[in-house]
Amino acid sequence: MKSFLQIIVFLLTVNVLSFSQNISGRISSSIYTFERFDTADVSDTYVRAYQLLNLNINKDNISLRTYLNLESDLSRNLEDDPRLRFYNLYLEARNLFDVATIKLGRQPQFNSVVGGVFDGVNLDLKKDDYKLSAFYGGNVPAYQKLEHPNSFKDDYVAGATLATSALQNFRIAVNYVNKNFKSQEYNATRLDEDLDPIQVLIRNKSNQYKFVSGEVSYSLKNTLSVDTRYDYDLNYEETSKFEISGRYEEIENLGVNVYYNYRQPKIRYNSIFSVFDFGNSQEIEIGGDYKIDKSNTVIAKFANVKYESESSQRITSGFSTKWGTLTYRKNLGYAGELDAVSLYSAHSFMEGFITPSVGLSYTSYKLSEDAEKNNLATLLAGVNIRPYKTLSFDLQGQYMNNKIYKNDYRFFLKINYWFNTNLNIM
Repeated sequence: MKSFLQIIVFLLTVNVLSFSQNISGRISSSIYTFERFDTADVSDTYVRAYQLLNLNINKDNISLRTYLNLESDLSRNLEDDPRLRFYNLYLEARNLFDVATIKLGRQPQFNSVVGGVFDGVNLDLKKDDYKLSAFYGGNVPAYQKLEHPNSFKDDYVAGATLATSALQNFRIAVNYVNKNFKSQEYNATRLDEDLDPIQVLIRNKSNQYKFVSGEVSYSLKNTLSVDTRYDYDLNYEETSKFEISGRYEEIENLGVNVYYNYRQPKIRYNSIFSVFDFGNSQEIEIGGDYKIDKSNTVIAKFANVKYESESSQRITSGFSTKWGTLTYRKNLGYAGELDAVSLYSAHSFMEGFITPSVGLSYTSYKLSEDAEKNNLATLLAGVNIRPYKTLSFDLQGQYMNNKIYKNDYRFFLKINYWFNTNLNIM
């Protein structure tokens, strides 16, 4: 399987590169500085550099897409530097026979159970109001290395979704997903029958997620929308999660939101964590937003989270304008006590040439009613400069102060360049 996929990727890559009509993407170069304390009085300053490439090579309905990042430390030599991460590298063929789209290679997968990146194949079949999607491949190695798993049999992800919008204003979908993790082997010291220490190779069984899900959505423009989802854990044979969210906006300038979920902790099958005593939680949140005019909106929300024998409350309010947002949040009960206020503002001037921004937040919190109170202050200040549509510069300073990180300063600099070129290569 591994060699077969590599051969196909190579042949199709050569084809796309040889007859490409368009090349587009983005190049980013950034520097991030921060200080790390080894002890209370000893610290080191790190300067991390990141080079990012987002590249699309297109020929008619075939594209080669890649997204990668090279990172290294400029201030000192670290063991794993330089580190090259391949987030995406796949070929995409669209609208084959007017029904199919296929992706082959390292690609993203958006799913509430196994969201992330995998190495393999994804096939979409769409006809009228029906769509079938299926995928299969290997889990990506640590740090997104461009390597394949030794065996897809023990370290893989697979799934399928069937969705339809045949019923007016409805979307209905059923989904199955199976993700198997191959645990890394390691050596550990154990005692033999004579109580002498020996080295033993530990080989754990693969841990697994296996879920089936259902989704039902209803939408009536400018009036009502409802989304529901149900996840069932096939390994533990129990409900994993149920959630429903709705929005009503029949009244002019007023929107009302309701959200509810029931969830069990998501535990890998055969995991040691399954032996612990844990319980489910239920959360309900009710809120609304009122549009004063085109630029100003007021929001307010209240939530209650219920655990097995305790509960916690959350209050959120805010004000949004064209200049920024002001938000206040308060937590009560079992999850701890918290008061937090945050302010963020950003606005473009000179037709987008310069966009300054500033963010300020202050938080006071404690884990329980009798615990010590802690305070946290953060400040962000930055500017985006875009002299051309294809070029921009970002500079940001970050400051944080609490009992752990006292007077912590960080700086971030980023340069972005966008490109889009049409070619005539035969």
